Amino acid sequence: MIARLLQWAGPVCLLAASLIVFSVSLQRDRAEATAQQAIEQRDQIIRHANSLADELAKERTAQAKLRTTQNALRNELARRRTQIEELKHENQELREWAAQPLPAAARRLRERPALTGADAYRDWLSGRGAVPPAGDGAER
Repeated sequence: MIARLLQWAGPVCLLAASLIVFSVSLQRDRAEATAQQAIEQRDQIIRHANSLADELAKERTAQAKLRTTQNALRNELARRRTQIEELKHENQELREWAAQPLPAAARRLRERPALTGADAYRDWLSGRGAVPPAGDGAER
């Protein structure tokens, strides 16, 4: 009986060793696949982060340009207002013209109710009716 067990011990040990090697091989393959997937995810995240950084840099550049343009416009507006005030002091006719109230049509253009939101503004614009026909300039 022992001889018979010894006869099968070699093949059984070989089979067991083969199963262990196969199991380890499967675990290694799974670990490699998981590692490869993690590397791909990391690379994708890095690409996305770089893309976001590029977009942020573009946005900051655009904002800086807008601030520069806004400052230039603000300076030009101040210069023109100063020039108009200087002209008012120099020219009596211009001073009298500037003191006149705006015509009713021009005042209506500047009327704006207190609105909240784009929908309210659109509704207000839509409800104003047609533009009145050009007249002889008489007040209504």
